[in-house]
Amino acid sequence: MMKTAFLFAGQGSQHKGMGEDLYRDYEEFRQVYDNAETDFDLKKMCFEDENGLLSKTRYTQPCMVAFAAGVSAILKKLGIKADMMAGLSLGEYSALCASGVFDEKTVIRLAAFRGDAMTKAAEGVDSAMTAVMGLGRQELQSCVDEAEGLGVVSICNDNCPGQLVIGGEKAAVSAAAEFAKNRGAKRCVPLNVSGPFHTSLMESAGDELEKYFENLDFGNEKVPVVFNLTGKELLPDQTIPELLKGQVKSGVKMTDSLNYMLDKGVRRFVEIGPGKALTGFVKRCAKEKQIDDIECYTVETSEDIEALASSWS
Repeated sequence: MMKTAFLFAGQGSQHKGMGEDLYRDYEEFRQVYDNAETDFDLKKMCFEDENGLLSKTRYTQPCMVAFAAGVSAILKKLGIKADMMAGLSLGEYSALCASGVFDEKTVIRLAAFRGDAMTKAAEGVDSAMTAVMGLGRQELQSCVDEAEGLGVVSICNDNCPGQLVIGGEKAAVSAAAEFAKNRGAKRCVPLNVSGPFHTSLMESAGDELEKYFENLDFGNEKVPVVFNLTGKELLPDQTIPELLKGQVKSGVKMTDSLNYMLDKGVRRFVEIGPGKALTGFVKRCAKEKQIDDIECYTVETSEDIEALASSWS
């Protein structure tokens, strides 16, 4: 049988109306949303977003994780299973929920706490994040090293070959982007984000998460999760809390994670959205490795689930 991986989207792909048809059509999805414990109206935020708050980190994170948990519950009911899982940044929490480490209520509460901790860590920092296209990691790292005299800057996402993201303090990020252009980067695109995520400026968020984890029950993975911090599965000398603490203040190794799965024989990838960014990353990694027998599915709507179920074997 073809090996399958579930990939869970990260912050940035949220949008008004996400999950509305799934809530209407699937009892499993409704249960996740109706049982969620949030200090705001989860359904109203996802479906209507009247005040444009969905893009703010403290709301985005629990909403995205609730969406993913609802979709995972539907797929479980339909008997659609994975051999491996991974998520982009916040999506790692969704992967851990789907794997059995957290239940739905716990992971939504945890995502809300993480969103608050990251928001607080970003307060008072003149920050920026910029996507850099068409430059290798080593070349970009030299640009980052050159700009460090102006402030904190680092590679915070290694998404796929030819697509990296730098983040940190605005002046240093801008300088690193200019250096990257001079060294042949095809494009440098500033990202609309509210903090310097996955950089050392998130140190306090990591500390807050560490304290929160002390009173949290972590179950065992029923399906292996490939972690952002290492690009590999959990090793015997590692713990999930320490990997999650490190993840929030360190670069996301998505390229390594996808290559690891491809090397393990995964050929079918199911992106649990909203969005299709991870599917693009998979295709880029597979092309680089000259693998052409992959299948990719995106799951965001009821129609997507029906299409996946009808093709599943």
